[in-house]
Formats: sequence, structure tokens, C-alpha cells
Amino acid sequence: MSGMGVTSLAEAAREVLLCGDADEKARLARIAAARWRAGELSPGGGVAMPDRPSRPARPELLLPRDMPRRSFKGERGRIALLHSLAHIELNAIDLAFDIAGRFAGEALPRAFFDDWIGVGDDEARHFTMLQARLAAHGAAYGDLPAHDGLWQAAEETRHDLMARLAVVPMVLEARGLDVTPAMIGRLTGAGDHVSARVLETIYTEEKSHVAAGTRWFAFLCAERGEDAETAFHRLVKQHFRGALKPPFNRPARDEAGLPARFYEPLAASTAEKTS
Repeated sequence: MSGMGVTSLAEAAREVLLCGDADEKARLARIAAARWRAGELSPGGGVAMPDRPSRPARPELLLPRDMPRRSFKGERGRIALLHSLAHIELNAIDLAFDIAGRFAGEALPRAFFDDWIGVGDDEARHFTMLQARLAAHGAAYGDLPAHDGLWQAAEETRHDLMARLAVVPMVLEARGLDVTPAMIGRLTGAGDHVSARVLETIYTEEKSHVAAGTRWFAFLCAERGEDAETAFHRLVKQHFRGALKPPFNRPARDEAGLPARFYEPLAASTAEKTS
């Protein structure tokens, strides 16, 4: 697959999702983003997105509860950390292109697709940077098992754009803002300053991804006459399986336009639900 034969964003998104080679998926994502920005793709619509994206033969995908416990200390620990992050970014490519392709036929401003194709382009670049860091440590994506829970959010929200925005950027990506600074500190403390700089780039750009989700969630709520805070609480309780775990990185979340009144009340309610 070259990425050049399709004529619509929806077709390009489907091509990305159906690509089972991790590096090729990232390459196709970047081609699709460049073609969209160049005006070579129409939004399209009416193109069915797969229920699950294609995946490479490796890594072995396990249920989250079956993942081996790992220490992130030492060289092996840094490889495990980088590998887990690469897995998240690969899933993030698919999540971004799925939202663009799945909802391409809806009456949404072009800026919506600009944002999510931009997110997909960022995620593809992040994956490539992490692959390079794994290679510098003598490893590659696929060398370790990974968990298969990340696509669950897409399956749960495939028919509801507001739910998708609430759960993926406003819960899952926002969680990345909470935990990434400690990872940066861990890598810096270990002397891996190059990997730390990669994570600093990811951290900065993930704020814009959370901001995009928050902005378009507010847009849809306004269109539908719903209170955004109330709608967010309802949709997260309905569609998110898990707990919102403090401590929260309030400065980063504030910078992304995600107020504490949205997520802090859910930390207690989701903890009660899963206890």
C-alpha cells in the first residue's frame, strides 16, 4: 500500500487502520496527513471503518491483568518503558484516524478533521521517535508483550462521537499528562537524555490533543443544547471502564482547557464503581 491511491480522508483512514505493519502504519498516517493538508483528499464518508485495526504479529497481546509486572529500573526497564509507550502511540494512530474516518460523513467543520488528522500525524511521529530510541537500546517494537485494552475505548464509543471525545482525549490522553513528567524524570535520572527529550515533545503535543478533544466536545454540547460538564460526567460513567486516578496534573490539564470540575468528581465515583 502506498497511501497515494485513495481520494478521500475516509478511505485513507481505513487504509491506515487496515495496515498490519507498525512502521508502515506510521508512514501511511503521515502520508495521509500531508495529502489532507495539501487539499488532495475530500472528507468522503460512507466508508466502513474496521471493528479492530490490523496489528503486527508481534508483540503478543495480553489482557491487562495478564501483563507481567516489570520494574522500570536499569537498561531492561528503560526498554520496557519505551516499548509500552510505543504501543500506546501505535494505538493512538489508529484512534485518531478512526475518529476522522468513522465520522467523516457527519456535518462537521473542516477544522474538526484538520485537528484529528494533525493528532494522527503527531502520534505517527511519536511512534517513529520511540522506535528509534528502542533501536538505540538494541530493541524494537514487538520484542515484549503488550496489553490489548487500549482499543476497548474505540469499540465502546464507535457509535457516539461525544462519547469518543469524552473517553479518548479527555480521559485517556489526559491521563498521559499526569504520568509523563515522572517518566521524563526517570529517564533523565538514568542519563538517557535523548529519550527524555522525546517524551518532552510527546508531553507538549499531547496537551494540544487533549485541548482538541475538549474543544470539540464543547462544540457538540453547544450544538445539542447540553451542559458540557453534565454530559461529560454522564458519558464517562456510561462508557469508561476503569477509574480516574489522582493525582492529576492540574496545570497541564488547565493548559489544555480541561477544568478540574470535569474530572475530579469522577475520581471518587469511578473508584466506588470499581471497588
